[in-house]
Amino acid sequence: MSEVITKNTTAPKVGFVSLGCAKALTDSELILTQLSAEGYQTSKTFQGADLVIVNTCGFIDDAVQESLDTIGEALAVNGRVIVTGCLGAKAGQGGANLVRQMHPSVLAVTGPQATQAVMDAVHAHLPKPHDPFLDLVPNAFGVAGIKLTPRHYAYIKISEGCNHRCTFCIIPSMRGDLVSRPIGDVLNEARALFEGGVKELLVISQDTSAYGVDVKYRTGFWDGKPIKTRMLELVQALGDMAQPYGAWVRLHYVYPYPSVDEVLPLMASGKLLPYLDVPFQHSHPDLLKRMKRPASGEKNLERLQRWREACPDIVVRSTFIAGFPGETEAEFSHLLDFMREAKIDRAGCFAYSPVPGAAANDIAGMLPIELREERRARFMAVAEAVSAAKLQQRIGATMQVLVDSAPALGKKGGVGRCYADAPEIDGVVKLLAPEKISKTLRVGEFTKARIVAAQGHDLVAQPF
Repeated sequence: MSEVITKNTTAPKVGFVSLGCAKALTDSELILTQLSAEGYQTSKTFQGADLVIVNTCGFIDDAVQESLDTIGEALAVNGRVIVTGCLGAKAGQGGANLVRQMHPSVLAVTGPQATQAVMDAVHAHLPKPHDPFLDLVPNAFGVAGIKLTPRHYAYIKISEGCNHRCTFCIIPSMRGDLVSRPIGDVLNEARALFEGGVKELLVISQDTSAYGVDVKYRTGFWDGKPIKTRMLELVQALGDMAQPYGAWVRLHYVYPYPSVDEVLPLMASGKLLPYLDVPFQHSHPDLLKRMKRPASGEKNLERLQRWREACPDIVVRSTFIAGFPGETEAEFSHLLDFMREAKIDRAGCFAYSPVPGAAANDIAGMLPIELREERRARFMAVAEAVSAAKLQQRIGATMQVLVDSAPALGKKGGVGRCYADAPEIDGVVKLLAPEKISKTLRVGEFTKARIVAAQGHDLVAQPF
């Protein structure tokens, strides 16, 4: 019994005031339940708390004043206050946040129904107690859980499902329509991964560009600050978060909507890797219509040119389908011409496969498997020639390489990747033995290397 009492008395204590209606009360119950589940204790007084949470009301003037007065009292007595609830979402003069105008010293402010945002703020200012369900799990990253990738890189899924109905795809029938994760949850997981040593975060979904469409880009909260549930704001925050750790953020499955242009300045400035994984699938407009693809093929060359103007270092990888039902030789030739002109850095190609349940199976003109495979091989010959020419241009350049393999501390060399190489799907950088005897290579760390040759899809580099 004495041991239990000792543990309880050392647990951090949170004071809590709940104001307003029953809906606010249920929000308070959720927050208090989460606090209790994580091992925090509640304090009945401001003096006895390590920090105070005030759940406010902002409906009528009297309620607003009561909330502001309570915040002021908590600050005067305790000094460490997190504000949540309706008043937290209310604007004051000039459109700025009213609470911060009146009480600029509060630790964080969120709106209503923001349990996770409140907990994020609590974690930031009052580290949570030991969590037996997460902290003792071997190889886990706290709230990010267990990862099956090597410890220095990780995938983070930002949404599930897809709103498109591409005729070759059955993902919506399996996973449903787009459901975006709350932005606070995504950023909370990302922070846990960076804190756990991840040096490359790979953002994935079925349609990364559409993040937040299903919730109409609703404003969420993270670390007590409002943030829109949209790809641009999400990747801005991820880029900012990654910088102190010297980590990379890489974007996958980015549909070529016009809104993607807004992300290019972040790549040019170094906040995001200048790398886009864009599933073009084809180039001919008639065939894209039969595929029911969401983006217009005629504008993709213009988009690529615009992206390269905004960020000259950008690397674009894509996937394509050869031998789609009804594909003519002229449509396939259009695709080969597109590849030569677009100069896609990394490209993969699949011969069309009639997946059970796909609408494309009912399109007239199913091609013989031999022709589908022959077109895939012709496409890859063009794609590989484009990629090889691009790799040749890198010879002599100095690049930052993330080390994936380094036996014996890399004394005889190792294997890594530069910003142009996503794990498993792109090439690698073969690292030679370092010139300096004192130089070592460590998995999960970066090294500078000079590119000395290109071999197929890979580069060869000399670490220094």
